[in-house]
Amino acid sequence: MSHTSRRLPCAVRATVTAVLATAAFAAPAFAAPATAAPVRAGHEPEAAVFVQNDRVAGNQVVAYSRDADGSLHRRTVYNTGGKGGVLAGSVVDYLASQGSLTYDSRAKLLYAVNAGSNTLTVFSVEGTRLHRKQVIGSGGTFPVSVAAYRDRVYVLNARKGGSIQGYRLEKDGLHRVPAWNRALHLNTAAAPEFTHTPAQVAFTPDGSQLVVTTKLGGNSIEVFPLDRDGGPAAEPFVNSKAGSQPFGLTFDAAGRLVVVDGVENTVLTFRLHHDGDAALVDAVPTGEQASCWVVRRNSDLYVSNAGSNTLSRFRQTRDATLDARGNTATGAGPVDLSVTPGGHYLYVQTGGAGEVDGFRVDRDGALTRIGTTKVPDGLGGEGIVTT
Repeated sequence: MSHTSRRLPCAVRATVTAVLATAAFAAPAFAAPATAAPVRAGHEPEAAVFVQNDRVAGNQVVAYSRDADGSLHRRTVYNTGGKGGVLAGSVVDYLASQGSLTYDSRAKLLYAVNAGSNTLTVFSVEGTRLHRKQVIGSGGTFPVSVAAYRDRVYVLNARKGGSIQGYRLEKDGLHRVPAWNRALHLNTAAAPEFTHTPAQVAFTPDGSQLVVTTKLGGNSIEVFPLDRDGGPAAEPFVNSKAGSQPFGLTFDAAGRLVVVDGVENTVLTFRLHHDGDAALVDAVPTGEQASCWVVRRNSDLYVSNAGSNTLSRFRQTRDATLDARGNTATGAGPVDLSVTPGGHYLYVQTGGAGEVDGFRVDRDGALTRIGTTKVPDGLGGEGIVTT
């Protein structure tokens, strides 16, 4: 990608044709940070899978218990206290994003964006039980992604040019920091809307930088260096390529950035420098359609291909290059996905079917299907986490 420390003019040339994409509640105290108990090899404790349905009439998080064999059982549907939203042109992922539901295992808190209400909901987590603690404004319009690192939380807002808003987590809840708001100045008004709004916000593994993928609205990966207090630089370092659609992102075991491009249907790895410059390490095509979402398990990367109804697997070699390891069939329109903390199971939302497909992850990283679970009002939903 070409790059500059100043924003480049947007180059809007393509659309994706293959996609089937001030607190209202408060609590006296939040759960204290905790460290998860160690997991024996080949075993995971009874835990949960949480799925957001982005219901327009009232957004919800559906809680499932997870058995030792990976099977899911629906427990309770929790109202977030906000509303879901739908971007124009979207079909399988109404938010056209990754990470609209985020779990902070350190603080045992679950964060859910409410796109239709411009708010963020905070739940405390006890097994499969959620307790709504707070609903707070997102600092912008149509929040689609949320990231947490220690006592810092950032939300990505998708409409009106896009923006990020930062918060400080304290004992009595989240506190919005007005100085931690940055406008992104993206071309979000172009049609179709769902391909031009930003996709994801994420912290680097060491918490020193904040990364935003902009899809066609900016054709860029934008990196904000953070100061010691967690505040973002006045301007991001913009890594751009005309016509590209950077979408879902994650980081490999060495801290390198991994991004999926939804137009080129390619998985890219970058080495991030301290100033935010992203140096390309490798780029490998999936060979599938609408490749947009990505998750990592050890040295394996799994990519959701919404237009092909498949998951693609890549093995990262010692020299950081990517080796394609084949595709696995899913239900209609696979979108956001999550791997369990022990790495034994993978779950993917299928936004075209309104379901969650579960897979066992074999020792070599291959996937074996174990079942499909219906999500109430799950069509077009985005946001899934495992605990």
